[in-house]
Amino acid sequence: MAELAVEGDEVVLRLSRAEKVESVHGDLRAPLSAVRGVEVLDDAHAAADVIGFKVGTRLPGVVEVATVHAGRRTIFAAVHRDTPRGVRVILDGQRQDEWVVGCADPEAVASALRAGGSGA
Repeated sequence: MAELAVEGDEVVLRLSRAEKVESVHGDLRAPLSAVRGVEVLDDAHAAADVIGFKVGTRLPGVVEVATVHAGRRTIFAAVHRDTPRGVRVILDGQRQDEWVVGCADPEAVASALRAGGSGA
């Protein structure tokens, strides 16, 4: 399962081996200074299921592990059936405009990211 963490002055999205294969992507990194917002999502699947060109794995409502090119936005999503809630990390000046990540405790993850602390 994907995991968000703050390491020094960066936010890191670590992917499992399976997610790397599913998404045709490696772990993602961005400077904390690029984070423009963090939102808790009650339905991370819906946030990841936007109209656009997708590179990766997508079974609606089951798994979205993909890069989505939607108009002028690029979203990286890692959401699974067992983690339907999640967070949206809004980025500025990065390859992806947003990361949508399913997680068991999105409130705690969002709080850690907003604080720039560990434990996300």
